[in-house]
Amino acid sequence: MGYTVGQVSAFAGVTVRTLHHYDKVGLLSPGDRSRAGYRRYDDSDLARLQQILFYRELGFPLDEIAELLADPQAGALHHLRNRQRQLAEEIARLQRLAEVAERAVEVQQTGVSLTPEERFEVFGEIAFDLSYATEAQLKWRDSKGHREAMARAGAHTKEDWRRLMAEAAAWRAELLACHDDGEPADCDRAMDIAEEHRLHVTRWFTPCPPEMHRRIADDFAADPRAFALVVPPSQQRPGLAAYLVQAVHPNASRRIHIHEPRRGNTDENPDRHGRIAR
Repeated sequence: MGYTVGQVSAFAGVTVRTLHHYDKVGLLSPGDRSRAGYRRYDDSDLARLQQILFYRELGFPLDEIAELLADPQAGALHHLRNRQRQLAEEIARLQRLAEVAERAVEVQQTGVSLTPEERFEVFGEIAFDLSYATEAQLKWRDSKGHREAMARAGAHTKEDWRRLMAEAAAWRAELLACHDDGEPADCDRAMDIAEEHRLHVTRWFTPCPPEMHRRIADDFAADPRAFALVVPPSQQRPGLAAYLVQAVHPNASRRIHIHEPRRGNTDENPDRHGRIAR
């Protein structure tokens, strides 16, 4: 009896063209033909088609499926284990992409609320790399400070951003001058510039204790996209990001030391310069 290609197409959920292709490449050639020469599929053909569709659903290419069906006992387990590993990796990759997409939506919703023209007018060369922003969202998603910084950034007015960027430009000029003058990164001048950046972050985004400032600076050295947020590429110098890190770390150490309470006499209170008032 057998089944026509149209019947198999209907109940197997594949197109007639697909069945013709499988026949052409030798993957599924029907065992019989009608008197008029039309393909006729028997039960063994349908069983083979079921196996083909199973492997196709798992993402196997046709040439590998042909190998599996030629000797199903020889390598099926090996092929299936490899495919299981590949699928697990793909699922993990898609999950990461889904998280990035979700964070990108959040960045767009809570980020800088300016028109493109206003962004260019206010920020000039400073560009926000969306890939870096979304990665930062993933990295710091459990950080209260990051959430606060995003919320405050979203609430800034155009005038706030003008003042913020003017302050940042002045700070950047001091950093470049200090670097270009050949000052050591751990000198007082360089550390004071590092401290100004820490206070800038606190004023405009989120409280930035010294340890947090160290992590921010480490990102500047590790990722050019992060450093481009404070110094545009056209103004950067070789080693400038590392120079800033080398200023931030000792400054953080001296800030921590200044604010540590002295032991032994609870009546002693340091003034803003770290001296003990008696």
